[in-house]
Amino acid sequence: MYRFLLTPRWWGINVFVLLAIPVCIFMGSWQLSRFEDRVDTHQQQEHQAADAKAAAARPLTQLLPVDKNTSGRRATATGRYDTGHQLLVPDRQLGERTGFYVLTMLRTDGGKALPVVRGWLPGDADSKADAAKVPAPPRGKVTVSGALQASENQGTEGAQSGGGLPSGQLGMISAASLVNIVPYDVYDAWITVSAAQSPMKAVPPAAAEGSGLDLKAFQNLGYTGEWFVFAGFVVFMWFRLFRRESEAARDAALGIAPEEEMPVREASVGQTAAR
Repeated sequence: MYRFLLTPRWWGINVFVLLAIPVCIFMGSWQLSRFEDRVDTHQQQEHQAADAKAAAARPLTQLLPVDKNTSGRRATATGRYDTGHQLLVPDRQLGERTGFYVLTMLRTDGGKALPVVRGWLPGDADSKADAAKVPAPPRGKVTVSGALQASENQGTEGAQSGGGLPSGQLGMISAASLVNIVPYDVYDAWITVSAAQSPMKAVPPAAAEGSGLDLKAFQNLGYTGEWFVFAGFVVFMWFRLFRRESEAARDAALGIAPEEEMPVREASVGQTAAR
């Protein structure tokens, strides 16, 4: 009754199933491991953020380049604010309110400039009244301390890469976006000060990219479920085909015709009786 399993058709089905199930399980396990890595990294980032708040600030050059380990660390830099290149970064949220960052370039003793977010203000960066509330940066030589951040990119929340902003505004905090705005080299990093001048509020540091439990992390978890569902579906379909074939083989052995042939036979019997 099970000789149909030796047919070329069923050899192909069995080989496909034997290959598909391990592949689905492997891919599901891999997606699960990626989600677990995100969870571990998120927990490490939280511990690092707590340690960074308690740790003493370190010179900027000792923390570069910015990575998952140095992002959020307290850094210090000494130099002079470039009052002629103060920029407003519009459409940035703090809590549930929308406002703008106040970014000023710090010309460091090393020659390069460091973008410094001196704080956040509520309102519209296009409004002259709101922009007038921005306090002037300190003059003379200053030492700035704040949380080190990596340059923003197109995937950063709130960042605008399309351009078209008015003069004096910046859509994305990065060395690439500043290269045509300021006439000097810029560090591929920025800091947000720990204590902001009134009436500004300090901008809390963001988690390093790829270290938080964001949408991509939960996509990995969703893909995990999908791959395991695929594996179960392959087994279900194999069992369903096997059951149908075995029932057909059993009916054939007992001389029972398939249902689709019954009307034809009944019609033939009826025609014979009519004659």
